[in-house]
Amino acid sequence: MTRTFVVGRLLFALAAWPAPPFAEAGAAEVRRFDVVVYGGTSAGVAAAVQTKRMGKTVVIVGPDKHLGGLSAGGLGFTDTGNKVVIGGLAREFYHRVWRHYDTAKAWTHQKKEQYGNKGQGTPAIDGAQRTMWIFEPHVAERVFEDWVRENGIAVYRDQWLDREKGVKKENGRITSIKMLDGQTYEGRVFIDATYEGDLMAAAGVAYHVGRESAATYDEPFNGVQTGVLHHRHHFGPTVLPKPISPYVVPSDPTSGVLPRISTAPPGEKGAADKKVQAYCYRMCLTDHEPNRVPFPKPAGYDPKQYELLLRIYEAGWKETFEKFDPIPNLKTDTNNHGPMSTDNIGMNYDYPEATYERRKEILQEHVNYQQGWLYFIANDPRVPSEAREAMAKWGLAKDEFTDNGNWPHQIYVREARRMIGSFVMTQNELQKTRPTPDSVGMGSYTIDSHNIQRYITPEGAVQNEGDIGIPTHGPYQIAYQALVPKREHCNNLLVPVCVSSSHIAFGSIRMEPVFMILGQSAATAGVLAINADSSVQEVPYDKLREKLVADGQVLEYTGPAPAGGAGVDPAKLPGMVLDDTQGKYIGPWSTSATTSGYIGSGYAHDGNQGKGTKEAVFDFPIKESGKYEVRFGYTAQANRASNVPVVVTAADGNHRYLVNEQRKPAIEGALHKLGVHDFVAGKPARVVVLTTGTVGYVVVDAVQLVPLK
Repeated sequence: MTRTFVVGRLLFALAAWPAPPFAEAGAAEVRRFDVVVYGGTSAGVAAAVQTKRMGKTVVIVGPDKHLGGLSAGGLGFTDTGNKVVIGGLAREFYHRVWRHYDTAKAWTHQKKEQYGNKGQGTPAIDGAQRTMWIFEPHVAERVFEDWVRENGIAVYRDQWLDREKGVKKENGRITSIKMLDGQTYEGRVFIDATYEGDLMAAAGVAYHVGRESAATYDEPFNGVQTGVLHHRHHFGPTVLPKPISPYVVPSDPTSGVLPRISTAPPGEKGAADKKVQAYCYRMCLTDHEPNRVPFPKPAGYDPKQYELLLRIYEAGWKETFEKFDPIPNLKTDTNNHGPMSTDNIGMNYDYPEATYERRKEILQEHVNYQQGWLYFIANDPRVPSEAREAMAKWGLAKDEFTDNGNWPHQIYVREARRMIGSFVMTQNELQKTRPTPDSVGMGSYTIDSHNIQRYITPEGAVQNEGDIGIPTHGPYQIAYQALVPKREHCNNLLVPVCVSSSHIAFGSIRMEPVFMILGQSAATAGVLAINADSSVQEVPYDKLREKLVADGQVLEYTGPAPAGGAGVDPAKLPGMVLDDTQGKYIGPWSTSATTSGYIGSGYAHDGNQGKGTKEAVFDFPIKESGKYEVRFGYTAQANRASNVPVVVTAADGNHRYLVNEQRKPAIEGALHKLGVHDFVAGKPARVVVLTTGTVGYVVVDAVQLVPLK
């Protein structure tokens, strides 16, 4: 991997990562608690609050200076998915946020009615539910601090686990953990609530870093995903009109490669690797002049690091500000968007297992890159004036992260270590093709991985790889066994953040509301284990479930389909219906539920790629001979193909149709009549959707055979 970057002198304190002590400070008093929570993330605070409310002593200890992790570190535009399944302490958190913004004094830079009410496709403020899902960083931090104060929870900050020899175990149980300054914490149950899984790893628990292969857990979207271009974070034709050359002199490989592009092969499609999805800081920006701090010029600033971005602009890209998502008081939660944005692709591979010193270097590299990206766009005369002048009006919010130069104190660790526990959550459980045992909470957000590498294609063009966005087709359950290690590794540790899951499943589980849900559930199980003097693996699920439900956790979902439109129930349609999930697919297809009006839980599409190499095949078991009307289901949009070939195999041979998927289907708004054909019991009855010769997305939602009397 070519890593061309400049690491400047450390300008920022990186408050969540103060300089760790590297020499013991001598003998220290042993602090004893029933439950020791390592890590002050949102999951850690929720776990501590639940423990205290269940009558046990608890401590939060960790390297954090600020509580709340990413929820208080810039991610205010909450990734909620279906809010109905967010219960317990997580819902209480968003209720407390609502209470804050329900007062006039909360609106310091704008009036409440000026803010609007739009979130991730759903209302930001649910007045009837008394919740608010979008907020300023300092407001979230205040909620977490109020929680620990009201519950009398001990918090020890700037405490760094001795990862080499600080975890003491006896008979498979952690008895104590020691910090680098010599301070020791004893407990009966331990909870690792860090984003990195440091306690879990130091305790000898099995874990994975990077992507498993697609074959490991039978997940088509795991492993290397070359050729898969979801969202708009790539260099494909839906984003840019022409390929971008990675070379210093365009099209001349001998001239060298531009910074931040790997010269290594990306790997075979579906293969495992040790790479992790890109990190970034979720920045709180503002263009409100009284509260604006101009973007700083980072130490060692090198405009050459952004030459690739210039070529992207030159190709006509105009989406710089697409993810400047509004939060209250004229601020933003600014996230990655586009081929070269705030994600620092490829610069975090060693972060999960790196030493504290190396992690600090990686964090500073990310600060330098991201601040340089902002400064470059706002100041470099080669940037198109439209983007440059617009960016120059933005800056850091003066009243956020005031002890850290107005820069977020928590980087977005989208993925680090993942435990290999008693049960592994995979794409199959999230999409409900396999059942999930012993639910302790639910998730529902899209399976979402950011890009993992930026490489050079065989054709000599730059391309990003690893960005995945596929639906879960509604809320899914998370197994209790995904929070606990295998018994032989440790029997008094729970892990609600670095849960036992595959890379692709973690892409949805990793949302902050889910971490709070799992933190509460982990603490509940830990207290029950203490009460029964048992291992966490032996906690009776019926007792755990009873307590979770009593405390407001949502463990199953029976309501309608989430945003994107409630799907038509195939069972309520006449005749025989095969949903898209029942087809046999040739070539890689994607699933989605973005366009409403679909049948079942979503639909399949060809990604507008690989034309002529992909097919969807549906075989019907005809039990009664006769005439049947054949119908084909799809969701219409302007970006669909207007000439989709569909071949029906009936008793008298093959019949070919062309379907214009830009037009809304006439039947129920979901189904298009192909024709009437004779079918014979026991004989072939097949419908095949082809992609040959199509321009635009080919969508497959369902196929229906309706008997005619």
